[in-house]
Amino acid sequence: MKTLLINTSDTNGGAARACYRLHNGLQNIGANSKMLVQEKLSHNQTVQQTENIKLFQAIEIAKQTFDALPLKYYQHQKKTFSIQWVPDRLINKINKIAPDIINLHWINSAFMQLETIKKLKRPVVWTLHDMWAFTGGCHYSGECTSYTKTCGSCPQLLSNKNSDLSHWVWQRKASSWKDINLTIVSPSSWLAKCASSSSLFQKLRVEVIPNGIDTQIYKPIPRHTARELLKLPQDKQLILFGSLYATSDNRKGFHYLQPALQELSQAGWQDKLEVVVFGSSQPDNPPEFGFKSHYLGTFNDDLSLALIYSAADVFVLPSTQENLANTVMEAISCGTPCVAFNIGGMPDMIEHQKNGYLAEAFQVEDLARGIAWVLERNDKLSFYARQKAEQEFALEVQARRYFSLFKEVV
Repeated sequence: MKTLLINTSDTNGGAARACYRLHNGLQNIGANSKMLVQEKLSHNQTVQQTENIKLFQAIEIAKQTFDALPLKYYQHQKKTFSIQWVPDRLINKINKIAPDIINLHWINSAFMQLETIKKLKRPVVWTLHDMWAFTGGCHYSGECTSYTKTCGSCPQLLSNKNSDLSHWVWQRKASSWKDINLTIVSPSSWLAKCASSSSLFQKLRVEVIPNGIDTQIYKPIPRHTARELLKLPQDKQLILFGSLYATSDNRKGFHYLQPALQELSQAGWQDKLEVVVFGSSQPDNPPEFGFKSHYLGTFNDDLSLALIYSAADVFVLPSTQENLANTVMEAISCGTPCVAFNIGGMPDMIEHQKNGYLAEAFQVEDLARGIAWVLERNDKLSFYARQKAEQEFALEVQARRYFSLFKEVV
């Protein structure tokens, strides 16, 4: 059975890294897996790029510019909103590979026109990394539940018209995906429930298969060694926060982290703690945490990330909406307990007061309380964090579950 995984990139972004890990996991168990991407950053020969690398950048920018043109008619919020109306040339590429089954992942940034999916003519398993597949264009809906109907009057477009851009995108999806052989996989229980309640996917098979991680790469490194290599202090407890665009993506909850840290500083922790931020360079006017802070910048290689997690006493990700955050999975695999709000896919990874702390949603005081609670009990939590990763998120476990599903669907 020949499997083709399709994602916009192979390693750039959370969905890309999750997809690439699955691709490697399938190959490790002997599956015939290939990957097709718009942007190739790895040197893996089983990953194919759709465009000639010399033309890639110019074509990508042009496609994304055209795809976003309809948004110019709206005073929309600055959140990712994907229309996917620009035609692509993927069918010929896919037919040359001749897969028996296609596993879609994140196909946005004008990579795949949504109408292309009905032309694939093969069983399709679609792994969700956010909500876009069943909404009218948004990737996270916030408090809006219009995806359970037909979208329209979209709050992210600041629209009060039923027949707006979001309704048009929803209609295109409803028309294009009717009667196709489509199975949905969600990495988290929360996103699976959202998909099952959506008007587009409510009649489809929805399975929950968590993302996987190579626990032999993401493993605990002695804290003293990790800090020495990263030039971080040995005599302080370190709070870690990070993601792609860590301080600028409002959904990642930086605006909750800052007051929580300030509260800890005022509660007597000021001389005991320092803050480490990755995924962002130090801004010109850095925010005041109440603690000394270290900005590490952006890292893409696994070893550096494993070092960063291992150096920290606690990882905090106070996202407002989240599927199954790679950063939390990476942290617990390195034995670093995590603190997050009790939302989305966080309860799938963080067991409250066993390998971390689930704070009451959007409550700064409880977030600060959770960080302090973890810092006072780090050792036992570290053991259970690592155990959770090994038992439930090992790459081989994920790959075998996917391969079993692929055989059922084909």
